[in-house]
Amino acid sequence: MDLLTEGVQDKGIFKAVFMAGGPGSGKSFIKGQLFGIPEGGANVSVGGLKSVNSDREYMFLLKKYGFDPTMLATYEKENPYLFKHISDPAEKGGSGLRDFAQDLKNQRKKGYMEGKLGMVIDSTGSDFQKVKRQKKELEKQGYDTYMVFVMTSLETALKRNTMRAEKGERELPPKIVKQSWIDTRKNLGGLKALFRSNFQQVDNDKHLSPKDAKHAFSNLVKGYANKWANEPIKNPIGKQWVKDQLKLQKVKV
Repeated sequence: MDLLTEGVQDKGIFKAVFMAGGPGSGKSFIKGQLFGIPEGGANVSVGGLKSVNSDREYMFLLKKYGFDPTMLATYEKENPYLFKHISDPAEKGGSGLRDFAQDLKNQRKKGYMEGKLGMVIDSTGSDFQKVKRQKKELEKQGYDTYMVFVMTSLETALKRNTMRAEKGERELPPKIVKQSWIDTRKNLGGLKALFRSNFQQVDNDKHLSPKDAKHAFSNLVKGYANKWANEPIKNPIGKQWVKDQLKLQKVKV
């Protein structure tokens, strides 16, 4: 209770931003530019928003059990059985590592929600109903929800995917990247309608240097990222929670 009442004035509470875009769209890069969450580094933004992404857990699990994350595309091409074993859930005879990573991420997300902490949630956006369910769940807990949709061409997405192995990251089979890109694009209209005025589309088709990126996205940071993280809570449930916690603080004093 002390932690909750003392955290009521923390930055970014009751804010949840979904990052949508297929593999290779550069969501992590854009997330860093907009919210100040560095790729592969700290798990919290300058605005107090926590990063929710299962990739870190998945990479750790792959390495722990002897699989090279940079070789996934090669496994799929040269040893489809091995790739299927890595990717499939345990109930289908697979390793279940992806599901395990998702479970770990969900537990972390649950902890953030219990603490009313702000979040930036990575999502391809390829599963519209999943995003819709998560959005509804968060709003029932008092969160204001937003979406940043990162747009890129299929050619760029495929190129960036092949460059992942050079950085020690997992490279996906091209057909998975292509299908995810198609599915995500199909949902663009639906996601815009779902988030309405809390939706922002970002074009990330160019390979920008850090200096160029800072200039290109500075207006977005001022107009959306900072605004979303720092504006007053709109959700009635979240507003009431804050009101109740402030009353508790006065009683405690």
